[in-house]
Amino acid sequence: MLNQVMDFAGEVLPGSRAAPPCSETAFLAELGERLKSSRARCELSRRELARRSGISERYIAQIEAGKGNVSIVLLLRLASAIHGSQPQAA
Repeated sequence: MLNQVMDFAGEVLPGSRAAPPCSETAFLAELGERLKSSRARCELSRRELARRSGISERYIAQIEAGKGNVSIVLLLRLASAIHGSQPQAA
């Protein structure tokens, strides 16, 4: 679903009347699930992710629950914090 949204975002121009491929609610729910699974895969607590990203633990919980309407900049900070936690290849 997120890939469809990315494709859609790349095609849409200002003034277009195209409809997104999914509802905002479904998109935020899937985004939250992906954040939660990525965090768990890296064995990060919400507290540690909050510390690394500079985003409050409470807001991370809201995003994971599909309730937080997160900006692209915050997504970048979360991704950087999670990516930095992954073990380096030998």
